Amino acid sequence: MRRRLMKRMGTVGLGALVVLALTAPPAYGLARPTEAVPPAGLTGLEPTGADMPTVGGNLGNQHYSGLTQIGKDNLDQLAPAWRTHVSAVAPASDDVGQQTTPIVVDGVIYLDTPSGGVIAVDGASGDPVWKWENDVYGLSGTRRGVSAGDGKIFTLAGGNRVVALDDATGAEVWAVPAAGPNGEDLGRVGKVATVYYDGIVYAHAADGDRGAVVALDASDGSYLWHFFGGPKRGQVFTGVDGVPFDASATWGPVLPDGTDCAEEGGATSWIHGAVDPELNMYYMTFGNARSCTSSQNGSLRPGDNLFSSTMVAVDASSGEYKWHYQSIHHDVWDMDNVHPPTLADIEVEGAERKVVFYGSKSGHQFVLDRTNGEPVLPVTEKPMITDSRQAHSPTQPFPESRLLPECVVWEKLDQENIPGDPWRAVPNYNGYQPDADGNLVFNPDSYVAADEPFLTYPEGAPDHREGCMYDPQWDLPILSTTSQNGGADWSNNAYSHSTNLVYYPYGTNPVAHWNGAAANGQRAIGQYQTGGILAYDASTGEVAWKNHLGTDMSHGQGPLVTASDLLFVGQIDGRALAMDAGTGDVLWEFQTGFGIAAAPVTYEVGGEQYVAVFAAGSTNPYGGSVTQGDSLWAFKLGGSYTTESGSQEGPDTAPLSIRRPVSGAAVEGATVGNTVLLARSSRTADTAVARDATTQSSMQPTHLRVPVGTTVTFRNPGAETFPNFPNLLPHCATQFFEGEFNATLQPGESYEHTFDRAGDYFFNDCTDPRPTGRIEVYLTPEDQPGSLRFTPGTLNLRSETGIFTGVDGKVTAHFELPAGAVYDGGAALLTPLSQTPIPAEKVTANKNRLIVQFEKADVDNNVPTGEVSLTVVARVLQGGVQKQLTSTATVTVVK
Repeated sequence: MRRRLMKRMGTVGLGALVVLALTAPPAYGLARPTEAVPPAGLTGLEPTGADMPTVGGNLGNQHYSGLTQIGKDNLDQLAPAWRTHVSAVAPASDDVGQQTTPIVVDGVIYLDTPSGGVIAVDGASGDPVWKWENDVYGLSGTRRGVSAGDGKIFTLAGGNRVVALDDATGAEVWAVPAAGPNGEDLGRVGKVATVYYDGIVYAHAADGDRGAVVALDASDGSYLWHFFGGPKRGQVFTGVDGVPFDASATWGPVLPDGTDCAEEGGATSWIHGAVDPELNMYYMTFGNARSCTSSQNGSLRPGDNLFSSTMVAVDASSGEYKWHYQSIHHDVWDMDNVHPPTLADIEVEGAERKVVFYGSKSGHQFVLDRTNGEPVLPVTEKPMITDSRQAHSPTQPFPESRLLPECVVWEKLDQENIPGDPWRAVPNYNGYQPDADGNLVFNPDSYVAADEPFLTYPEGAPDHREGCMYDPQWDLPILSTTSQNGGADWSNNAYSHSTNLVYYPYGTNPVAHWNGAAANGQRAIGQYQTGGILAYDASTGEVAWKNHLGTDMSHGQGPLVTASDLLFVGQIDGRALAMDAGTGDVLWEFQTGFGIAAAPVTYEVGGEQYVAVFAAGSTNPYGGSVTQGDSLWAFKLGGSYTTESGSQEGPDTAPLSIRRPVSGAAVEGATVGNTVLLARSSRTADTAVARDATTQSSMQPTHLRVPVGTTVTFRNPGAETFPNFPNLLPHCATQFFEGEFNATLQPGESYEHTFDRAGDYFFNDCTDPRPTGRIEVYLTPEDQPGSLRFTPGTLNLRSETGIFTGVDGKVTAHFELPAGAVYDGGAALLTPLSQTPIPAEKVTANKNRLIVQFEKADVDNNVPTGEVSLTVVARVLQGGVQKQLTSTATVTVVK
């Protein structure tokens, strides 16, 4: 009856429903059910079917569907059925960006909007059913999903509220602040997806100094129980092993001023949990310790710091503690493993085991027995290098099978070695400095020597810090992997019943830690921020395949796997992919036009299988370069939706800042005499605090922009520049990763370098590697009117199949070059609908002419129909000087 009501109201009844949702006061206890009513299709560890009613697919967060209509044999027929701009639905807004994964119940999709509201969308048509926004107590911005149960949709909102909405109308049923039984502050619950199970709503607090997981009665929002990651002083727990312990004792004593690090320790829960209905357990992960000076200073909190960086299992009904497993002892690296726990029943060495997969940032996966928390696959407590100032744990747990490299790679600086190994390290960190040939060699006399009196090396360990996991730091920067933004971070895993593989998205982002580092560590400026996805055997932990796709996949880009052995996943560059779940090969891709920071879902309506993904974008780790939006896309076999351009795909997203950017705006070289001052926090201040500076912005300017052919001066300013407070130390300009120059300068000395080719040239300091600069060398385009023609002049981009995958063939352009010009690479097509140039598929360089070919499939979504102006750009050498030539021609586009 409810589905028919929804369809009948359609968009006509939307406005009335929204008004009701905004004006109706909380109705506590309204229509309280006599018993819990789970949403259609809710399962524990079984594959999902027609619906996908939780953000994890099922309660075990397996992201696995039993639907098989869409398979490898018909992927070329998979195309968009509809697209809904959710922010445009009344009450409309211009908000963009969101991290939410949709859910599907009874063929209706529910998801958070970019503003933080909730929308219900018909899964077959894309028509909005209702939309809830709130201007009374406000909304919470960043959201990661809603849950469903008892005829309600559960979300979060302003004022630390958990909210229940009627799933048929969007009317508010109840809204309560998340608080303890006596009003106790449980932390901020504005971000993490809620979870529904058996009449209970679970909400997780993140972001604050301390946060709990809180359970509420789904009927009226009344408090049931809570569990803090940072325990109360003297709180004793007894687990399934029967052994009692005082968790607060693992944080050291209360400080003389009365501060209890455990109660200010962060240890918050950043992501939703998992439920095992058979065991009636709820599994939750808590983040790193952040209290008592900083997350990277553990000196005032000696001990393991439970339950930070820990998975905890509790009774799902009462919240009673069952067991825990800590993945990092005494975390001072923000290496917590906070992805959604994934549950499965698997066979290990011939025996059936109930397991939970745990581990993300570390590049580990702990395969634990979910009945008691004991490792099912081998784990070793590995001796670690320690710093006496940090109260480090002498060991850390390492699974026998590792998914990602344990150490950074100190790769030779060489223009032929770009971009190099995905885990390559920026030079000068950890004392690894380039020799005359560009090899990065450890220098024991570098800045790291200051730490040596405090370091203890276990037997058999190297005699210095190589950039490996859990390398210790104090107040000097030490680079290591994977990092607080690396590994799988908070993206979900997926588990396939068919392949017995776990699918693990990851990012590469080595980070330098020191006590004062902001954001729990500085991602090394100038490094490549990339990533991909891998699969490992659930029963052995061995990696089955890895596909390094080239963009970070650790911030919401979770996979979905189906019983037809297809893996669906989105990328932050806007592409939705279908991959072979057994091999990792990309079989299908679609450009949505906006970054994707959410997992896809699949469902069935009217006998047709759909795949949907929310393309809204986020920012981590690419900041403002991400194209953000509000588009919910749905695909089916034979989908016929087309965009305004006449293509089924959206235009390519804007270029991503794949290399970690420097701070500060670009400065034209001519305005500062084409001169960079090394190790100064200000270009003009003659002060003690400005000299020999070590902040990341201590190359002045940090971003210098000059045309090709410019000679840039690098100066270590002495008394002639700053008579009162000159630099006192030697400083370097080490260019990476090409190895163009590596100048070591004493105070007052300068080095000149002429940049004869366009590109980005990053450099840092050997005295302290944090100060980093960028020289952007550009070419001024030289227009060549009348030099470009396309053959034929009409671009036929029609698909023979009527589906975007059927767009095939080449677009051919002829570019006449001026006399003496020799092609030097970089041929690309500039289109009206995208900021991203389309690289040439093939270039034939004849005398005074280029024949340039582009794939029609690459062009189709970036041009409209009708008369269109297209520009080809190419670099040439003319008289030994690099130039960029451009020419524009008008074509007729038909689709």
